Amino acid sequence: MRRTRGRWRGRTALLFGLVLAVVIAGCSSGSDPASTGESARKPGEKITLTFWSWVPGVDKAVDLWNSENPEVQVKLEKIPAGNSGGYAKMYSALEAGTGAPDLAQIEYQELPGFLLEGGLVDLAKYGAKDDAGKFVEWQWRQVAFGDGVYAIPQASGPMAFFYRQDLFSRWGIEPPKTWDEFRQAAQTIRAKDPKAYISTFPPGNAGWFAGLAWQAGAKWFGVEGDTWIVNINSPETRKVAEYWDGLVRDKLVKTDPDFQNGWYKDLQEGAIVGWVSAQWGDAILAGNAPQTAGKWRVAPIPQWDTGSFVSANWGGSTTAVLKGAKYPKEAKDFAVWLNTDPESVDLLIQGGYGWPAAKDALSGSALDKPYDFFGGQKINDVFAEADKAIDQDWTWIPTTAATYQHLGDGFQKAIAGQGTFVDAVEAAQVKTEADLKAKGLKVKAG
Repeated sequence: MRRTRGRWRGRTALLFGLVLAVVIAGCSSGSDPASTGESARKPGEKITLTFWSWVPGVDKAVDLWNSENPEVQVKLEKIPAGNSGGYAKMYSALEAGTGAPDLAQIEYQELPGFLLEGGLVDLAKYGAKDDAGKFVEWQWRQVAFGDGVYAIPQASGPMAFFYRQDLFSRWGIEPPKTWDEFRQAAQTIRAKDPKAYISTFPPGNAGWFAGLAWQAGAKWFGVEGDTWIVNINSPETRKVAEYWDGLVRDKLVKTDPDFQNGWYKDLQEGAIVGWVSAQWGDAILAGNAPQTAGKWRVAPIPQWDTGSFVSANWGGSTTAVLKGAKYPKEAKDFAVWLNTDPESVDLLIQGGYGWPAAKDALSGSALDKPYDFFGGQKINDVFAEADKAIDQDWTWIPTTAATYQHLGDGFQKAIAGQGTFVDAVEAAQVKTEADLKAKGLKVKAG
């Protein structure tokens, strides 16, 4: 049975479901040294905050801050991105009780895991709620749980459709407005050039698949009281899985992994002529298929229902203050500045960090321009509209990384002829329920 929309809006309940286990375990983030909400820094005292991040271009923004704030300096330490080792390093430092940075880069989907382990400082104590109006509403909702604020939004990945305009024109194809038209375009491309495909289904990229399910109206996770609801195998998600099952079965898309040499080669040679992706994909294309400059364009993501426009998000991260930070107020102030100051945001944009979380960041920024690589198109006008059409009710669980792994494993098996993408979704549902139970949390299927 499909659940009502209100059932998935329990952000206060979500906080309860996450934090209850933390409080019972005696490791609430309230144990931070400066728990009163006031600064621990003495007047005139010079301090240094440590910041772990993998974001390209963040070093220039940090340098700018340091030049303007001699009494509060930030020491940047580059770490591997996310699950490539950065999170393991953070968790190890938190568990050891020493060596953790004051601030760290944490993706939206990973925040509940850190919150469950008591690893984040509640920034509401330090005035973070007063900063809410500076950020895009749906991104702020990703960091605000109940009465707490557990990170400062940095960037996201509103989705659209990158496509080879030169080849589409040659073959008489318009950018698909619906997923039915996407399939029709895929068929035409295969008929016009047997070596070309509209896209690939990347079996190891569950984050990309989550974005497509999000757009289709799925709500994978929610909370009822103190019980987690897991609804990965919802009708909406199954619809997306069945759709791509059909494209793969009919050989209308490739199944090569994205961000690998073979995929880059296909982009360079016109073997893959489209990509449903996030805004940050512009830098991926320009950096890895430079010889195709001027040939790409961006169109809105195809729709399931033409009655209203719906987009989704893939990727995005925050700047969080970790448990044990000696100067959480100053850390919060830096995080807000980093992600809202126009000069800082422009430096991050130039590094290719993603779509800004700061409200109204497009106008007059480094994003507000025509792109030669995209034939002079102002592609970010498309992404600005996409950002406004993202369902704000999507949320995450403390074991999202494991869910992604389950989905990826299932997709790989399906590609190898062992089941379907729908089977992968069903298996991920069961395994995710088990993951949460293993954390000592109450779980119920959606």
